[in-house]
Amino acid sequence: MAQARPEETEPVSVSPPSLWRDRDYMYWWSGNGLSTLGTSVSTLAFPLLVLHLTGSAAQAGVITVLHMVGRLATLAVGGALADRVSRRAILCLVPLVQAVSMGVVALLVHRGDPSITPIGAMALLSGLAAGLRVGVSMPVLRRIVPKEQVATATAQGMGRDMVAQLIGAPLGGLLYSMGRWIPFLFDAVSFLFVTLGSLLIRRPLGPDRHPDDGPRASLAKDVGDGLRMIRRSDYLVFTLIWGAVLNAVAEGFILLFVVLVQHRGGGPTAVGLATSLAVTGGVIGAVLGPLLMGKLGARRVLIISAWVFMASFAVVVSVSQPWQIGLVVMVGMVSMVPMNVVIESYEVRLVPDQYQGRVAATSRFFIQAVQWIGPLGAGILADAAGVERAILVLAAAMALLAITLHAARRYLKVLDIPLADVEELPPPGAVPTGEQSGPAAPPQDDILTPATGSETLGDTQQR
Repeated sequence: MAQARPEETEPVSVSPPSLWRDRDYMYWWSGNGLSTLGTSVSTLAFPLLVLHLTGSAAQAGVITVLHMVGRLATLAVGGALADRVSRRAILCLVPLVQAVSMGVVALLVHRGDPSITPIGAMALLSGLAAGLRVGVSMPVLRRIVPKEQVATATAQGMGRDMVAQLIGAPLGGLLYSMGRWIPFLFDAVSFLFVTLGSLLIRRPLGPDRHPDDGPRASLAKDVGDGLRMIRRSDYLVFTLIWGAVLNAVAEGFILLFVVLVQHRGGGPTAVGLATSLAVTGGVIGAVLGPLLMGKLGARRVLIISAWVFMASFAVVVSVSQPWQIGLVVMVGMVSMVPMNVVIESYEVRLVPDQYQGRVAATSRFFIQAVQWIGPLGAGILADAAGVERAILVLAAAMALLAITLHAARRYLKVLDIPLADVEELPPPGAVPTGEQSGPAAPPQDDILTPATGSETLGDTQQR
């Protein structure tokens, strides 16, 4: 009698648990969300305070510029530090510096009308600290989140920040009306939650150190290594340039969107309503981004979103009511966020853990260094040719960006691979697998390999 052969069974793929059930992720997500809310509150309060003290819109703008300059000045350094010193220490200590700076502003305002000089100094200090925090955010997220959930986590972070901005503006106005010092105290307290959340995270946040690592390189060399890491990937180089131009166009459109509402007869209330609709679109886009990537694939999501975003530029000039403008821009923002989700998610998957801080900081430095061109150019165009024509010029620029995606298939080939299956790039100077002998092989670009399990990206970096 023949013995029955056991049936072969296919391995069952188990979906990772929801990120909302991950304690470490929730500590990170909630701490940064409260901090973003506090920053949104103080961002509104700063110009109101300076206008009260000086009556000068120019000096109110100087405070904003000081914060931006400070942030830009430490972005690259922050990325290098995130790859050479304890990321947990940075996440714990830097928010305390931000808390102190906002606490000093609250104290000065509470005591009476302060001088503009210390207010500007504290805004600069807060910006310097913010730049250091940016460099550590992506590497920490990579350590906390399972690799197949990177897109979801990225989208949830964007949605969280947009909700914080949506709530922060009216909350800031309410707190300012209760007392001019209260918004800054609120912001100071919000930074403490970042420190608390970072202390409670149980996973190691890196960077990993090994006995054979040798002496540390200089900060300047570390920054240069980040640039060399970007150059190893056609995808990273392309998205760095393309994303910077996209950000400049989007910043210009945001300015013209407000001008258009006023041009159509809308007052401050109408501007606020239209802005709320636009931010709501961003929140919807954050929810849809990972779902669309799973259904359509990352490349299609990027291309379709670019064309929809362009179409919103063209349509918005044809509507007359402020609420209609808000609805059109809301659709545009629904498409804008998935583009960012795709770009950032694949960057996180491609870059090795030991280079995450430098690459993320370098990308943001480049993007923020050129973003001012968008609103400046859009404003000049609006004054010279009218707001409608200026928006149409931006629509043409956005159409060129969308066409570029069709022509850049070689640079975006990694987007044809599911996010969880993408293998990270070899570090600069590494010999590609199978090329240990003989002449040096050219750098590999966007390598992919099957990925299994639901371990976090940080776990896969342990040697």
